[in-house]
Amino acid sequence: MNKSLVIITSFSLFAALFGLFGCDVGLNSAAICKKNPELCADLHQDSWCLVEKGDLIRSRYQLKQIETPSGKLLYEQLIKLESYSKCIELAAGVKHVINTHRTEDRERAYAISTQNLAQLRESTQDNPDLYLAYYRWTTFNDGDSRDAVIAAEQSGEVNEVFMLSHIASYYLKINTSQSKALYLSLLANSNAETLDPDWLLGLASIYRREQNSQNEYLFTKVNLLMSDYVASEQRLLALIGNNKTLAAQLDLDAQMLVNQLSLGQFDISQFKTQID
Repeated sequence: MNKSLVIITSFSLFAALFGLFGCDVGLNSAAICKKNPELCADLHQDSWCLVEKGDLIRSRYQLKQIETPSGKLLYEQLIKLESYSKCIELAAGVKHVINTHRTEDRERAYAISTQNLAQLRESTQDNPDLYLAYYRWTTFNDGDSRDAVIAAEQSGEVNEVFMLSHIASYYLKINTSQSKALYLSLLANSNAETLDPDWLLGLASIYRREQNSQNEYLFTKVNLLMSDYVASEQRLLALIGNNKTLAAQLDLDAQMLVNQLSLGQFDISQFKTQID
């Protein structure tokens, strides 16, 4: 692949001229820039957006080491470039009255980042790789790319949690049984660090459609215990006909389920057996 499509600046295409360097500078972005200045020349210089900038530099360095980057690496570059571009756009809006060069530097970096992003999107628009199809689906709502990702999931080819989570959310609109199966599978293979509380809301929504008010209450309560969301206790009680005795039992069940999810034990819990 022509690397000029991966790291493009308005003033140079020199990134395409570099092959494998063989020097190991690890994951320190400052060291990478020192050894490979062409990877950082188009980025801003001050301390804004340090995380996004560092992630982008390390992603670029990874790409530089590989003659033909995988779809996953290109997907990661797209995501990191998007994140950097959004951050530096906000930073460019901060005007310096005295040090006007800082504002100009950020504006320059933002303009180049949008060019880079457009070029990279164009260069990958026909790439059938699963990661890039997923990107086109979630970024541009591309129907063909969506169908390709769904087909891959149905063939058991999708393993990334973030993809499965998005697919489960998509199924929620068209096939609740498939959505439920995916959400339960995600819970069964997660722990406190990897679990997304929104999965619990997805399940609560499914049980609402199934008119299973107890499970709707249970998974809504677990979501509240594992997230920063706040809900009215009165509305929760209304789900189960204001039955406070039942609510007390379900609250105990919810806390037990939180403990099992945190320990990664949902797959062997009584709750999964009951739901299955």
